Amino acid sequence: MSGQLDVARWSAAPVGTAMLRNTWLACLMGLLALLVLVNLVTDFRLDLNYGWDVRVNCAAVEAHVGGLDPYYVKNLKGTKLSYPYLPVTLDVFRPLCAGGFLLAHYRGVYLALAVLCALSLPGLGKTGRGLRDMFVRVLSVLGAFIGFEWLSADGNFAIFSGLLTAVALALLLGGGPAEAQDPRTFWMRVIGAAVLGLVTSFKLVFCPVLAALYFLPLPRPRKLILIAVAAGSFALPILISTVFYADLFSSWLSAISGRIPEQHSIYQADSNQSLLRLAGVLAEHVGVADIKLLVFTAYGLAATTLVLAPFAGCVLRAIRQQASPAAGSFLTRLDRWLMDHPHQAMRITVLSMYALYLCSPRLKEYAFFELAVYAAVLIVDLSPLAIAAVLTSAIALPTIASILGNAFVDSFGQASAALVCFWILLLDFRASPDLSAAGPLQGDSAGPVPGLRRSLISD
Repeated sequence: MSGQLDVARWSAAPVGTAMLRNTWLACLMGLLALLVLVNLVTDFRLDLNYGWDVRVNCAAVEAHVGGLDPYYVKNLKGTKLSYPYLPVTLDVFRPLCAGGFLLAHYRGVYLALAVLCALSLPGLGKTGRGLRDMFVRVLSVLGAFIGFEWLSADGNFAIFSGLLTAVALALLLGGGPAEAQDPRTFWMRVIGAAVLGLVTSFKLVFCPVLAALYFLPLPRPRKLILIAVAAGSFALPILISTVFYADLFSSWLSAISGRIPEQHSIYQADSNQSLLRLAGVLAEHVGVADIKLLVFTAYGLAATTLVLAPFAGCVLRAIRQQASPAAGSFLTRLDRWLMDHPHQAMRITVLSMYALYLCSPRLKEYAFFELAVYAAVLIVDLSPLAIAAVLTSAIALPTIASILGNAFVDSFGQASAALVCFWILLLDFRASPDLSAAGPLQGDSAGPVPGLRRSLISD
């Protein structure tokens, strides 16, 4: 945004102080860029047998083309890992694996796609469109939570879901707050919702992210349409797999449920840094790991206490700050607040996606790449001090640990960094100047209020 909000948020300090702050922030970003570059170059130069996931995926495509069942590891050449994706993806991935180019050059391809992913991400207002903000997004996508490092190492196809996530966010948030309620952009948001639904069907455990579409600054019927489109897009690949790949679909169910004996199962607990895995580890320490109800209860408490409750508290606090609370149900008041504060509504939308993704019961190392995509949208809209804090917790500490040989695996390091980043984002949201200005944004009353509201929405 521009106008009064930009002045309040970015220019409150004297010019000399602002210049000094920008200088040390630029120095910090340059240092972090050097760290990320050293880390990636070091990985690229290692002569190790990486890329096991891209080999599994292309071996599954090859087995399917040859008439074999790709969900039985014995039919996959050169790997002992199983293929976890829906049967329809076997034909979707076929062009990617054709000719062996991706297998031979996947690291360079993935790096180019990651940069494209960062450049495709939208800004939420005037901020997010400059050269500095573009640099911050690229830095975040490549370095945050060392997610891209792991994605590049194992060659996971999450690079494609990350790119589609960036496209979906660009379509859903395109135009920023100025066009949040413009009916001409609604069909673009419909396409964005459909793309987001397809992304979540790629890894089914992330489907709760679709619920975040309710926080968009749109009339409730339109938001429900977007959620319905996203849900339909999520279900479509499953339906296609059920109808047109019936035999393979039953094999897929057996593979993901671990019912195929003597082969790798996706439910193996190794390198899963989710809150569910954390609850399981704690249960093992107290000797109750066999009581699944207790494990899932602990998981629910952890997700609620560490992520969902703080997020809900921030949203409720923002709504209660309205000078004259609107009549009606909670959802009615929420809808009105979101439409009166389109910039903050878009921040909440992406932040809720981040929160729901973080609460997923399965978070592999490479999954933090997609979490970094959500963070990259939010970070450029922060105050300078918050940007520095997020860069330090999300990039500096994990990257230094990785360079020193601590890969952050089995220690919940990535999850810890993501949680700290989430709390920083929440604190900055609470301190946002336009939240304290809830009164002027309240409605279309007489006097200077409408002019200020129009300025904040249209600039």
